[in-house]
Amino acid sequence: MSLRLSNATLCRLPADVARPAYDRAALGHGIVHLGLGAFHRAHQAAYTDAIIAAGDTRWGITAASLRSPDTRDALAPQDGLYALEQRSQTDQIAVIGSITNILVAPEDPAALIAQMAHPQTAIVSLTVTEKAYCRDPASGALDEADALIRHDLANPHAPRSVFGFLTAAIADRRAAGLAPFTVLCCDNLPSNGHTVHKLLHRFATLRDADLAAYVAGEIACPDTMVDRIVPATTDSDRARIATRLGMQDAWPVVAEPFTQWVIEDRFTAGRPAWENAGATLTHDVAPFEAMKLRLLNGSHSAIAYLGYLAGHETVADAMGDPAISAFVATLMERTTPTVALPGGVDLDGYKASLLERFRNPALQHRTWQIAMDGSQKLPQRILGPVRELLARDLPIDCHALTIAAWMRYVAGIDERGQPIDVRDPMAAELTRIASSAGPLPEHLVPALLRVTAIFGDLSTHPGLRHAVTRAFAYLSDNGAQKAAAAYAGNSLAITAAISGLRTGLVK
Repeated sequence: MSLRLSNATLCRLPADVARPAYDRAALGHGIVHLGLGAFHRAHQAAYTDAIIAAGDTRWGITAASLRSPDTRDALAPQDGLYALEQRSQTDQIAVIGSITNILVAPEDPAALIAQMAHPQTAIVSLTVTEKAYCRDPASGALDEADALIRHDLANPHAPRSVFGFLTAAIADRRAAGLAPFTVLCCDNLPSNGHTVHKLLHRFATLRDADLAAYVAGEIACPDTMVDRIVPATTDSDRARIATRLGMQDAWPVVAEPFTQWVIEDRFTAGRPAWENAGATLTHDVAPFEAMKLRLLNGSHSAIAYLGYLAGHETVADAMGDPAISAFVATLMERTTPTVALPGGVDLDGYKASLLERFRNPALQHRTWQIAMDGSQKLPQRILGPVRELLARDLPIDCHALTIAAWMRYVAGIDERGQPIDVRDPMAAELTRIASSAGPLPEHLVPALLRVTAIFGDLSTHPGLRHAVTRAFAYLSDNGAQKAAAAYAGNSLAITAAISGLRTGLVK
């Protein structure tokens, strides 16, 4: 198939494939987005496409990769167009046209800074994953020893980090007398807007005290909550979508039908009417964020580690295992006391919908993909609820098993004795600690808990150490599937075993 998706070939798409009907060449450039990954293209870019289609043409997106040119190289010959396929029992497909310009930051940092400083730019949005924020996951503070941070302070006009680029553009706009843009974080950070503002302010302080005062007083960073399951695109996805389109798309994206975006309505220079595309604009994102981070993302991490260890390649496969499915439901129930209910939300219905979404067989969401960067994810997804549960003397058994499964995973050897390809910014340190401590729970668990960059004040908590040591011992002796069943209480015999475990009668 030689035909390629592009502006010139839109007219040759099948009638049942939605496509931009607006003049893409006439779009303004109101948004710069940092982090051109699948999630942005399946989420914010799709919302914005709907607003443009409704007639507000100010909000074309200039998207930038901070690392690899791969996505630019795939989409540039397609004029930035790509297909978004919603997969369920009935698949739907649409071509998204809101991304009109693509930059690769390492190739030309000045071009990205100039676009962010352009008078039309009103919003700089971000989906760059947790580790790209150069943030200590336990304390939440900027990691001032990070190599990217040190580089950008020494080279302010040739930055490499998120905060280096933001600060350079803010300084240029200020010097030109332009209104500040809004920084819109769409990543899974706790209080993400507040967190990014704090980190940005600290970086600016290290660079220039006067600029830091400007950041503190003038730069708005609204909180957001984003939710959509977006697996990595596979070659089979490309082949299936090419058949549906009747032409090649080098990098389509696949997502579940469900999508949610909750945004604090606090912008300095205007915004798209995203509420008209289904987003929720509010003055308080925190309850939505806690519900999603702790119930969805926390459960996802548990599925990833236990599912991978049990030999399940995808989330749907893992959720087809009755033991893991029951464990996830129990984990949600254990977490529920730490979730402040957003107004008008049916929490039981929300949890049931999560279980259903996880079971969607059309989404091939790999457990290995979700398991990446666990050192950056555990603090807000699992350890946040643990702190509250410990303070209220409530059970942490399911959270302890999730932590134990993460420990078993980062130790680098699976239940069949095969090496695990651990992808984590702290992988080298975690592997060194695990190798030095050895496999015995009473040695390995305390050694990993002492990584304060992850566990912070929980590093020396005796209740957590005891619970995770028990869970690790049971996991090591019985395997992930049996451990999940036991901690979910799937049978009287296993429940009795866990009762004995809690009293020290068995490992």
